[in-house]
Amino acid sequence: MSNNARLGILVSGRGSNLQSIMAAINAGTLNAKLAVVISDNPKAPALEKARAAGIPAVCIARSEYKGRDAFEDALAQCLLQHEASLVVLAGFMRILSSHFISGFRSRILNIHPALLPAFPGLHAQAQAIDYGAKVSGCTVHFVDEGMDTGPIILQAVVPIEEEDTEESLAQRILVEEHRIYPQAIQLYLSGCLKLEGRKVKVVKERNEKQQ
Repeated sequence: MSNNARLGILVSGRGSNLQSIMAAINAGTLNAKLAVVISDNPKAPALEKARAAGIPAVCIARSEYKGRDAFEDALAQCLLQHEASLVVLAGFMRILSSHFISGFRSRILNIHPALLPAFPGLHAQAQAIDYGAKVSGCTVHFVDEGMDTGPIILQAVVPIEEEDTEESLAQRILVEEHRIYPQAIQLYLSGCLKLEGRKVKVVKERNEKQQ
């Protein structure tokens, strides 16, 4: 993809991963433009972060729509209006249905605070601690119709300490999220990801392969 690749960010909360993506773009390590930031939560701090940076920020509240299909149609329409070529979930707290996913097949990325396929869903950090796992981490993956079941792009490992709480582990995992999410997005935009069934292979950039 070109350096003009446009990202559509879906977010529900504070937007710390949004902030890391913005920082990577500003640093020149992520060659993309933030086309739009969309939240289902009108009080999401992420919306203010986007507006402060001059990025279009839109609230599409689920409560304003009679059904999930209508809500997801509004999300898709907004993304298309802003010409987003890649959809990036950054703490978006809603499961997207096949109705939405079919329109952006293999063009939706998510990050999850666990080493998938272990501990999908909510409170992944607490799940790992309660299970007695010795390591946790985070996973960037393509989004499919399951809950955190899409093909894995990148993972980072974080040790679980004896004294860890859900909050302390989450904070250490977040550091790694902020590192690998922009990296995974850049790999996608550079044409470095090859999807073969469930496996995602990282290959050299297309222009390098032709040399």
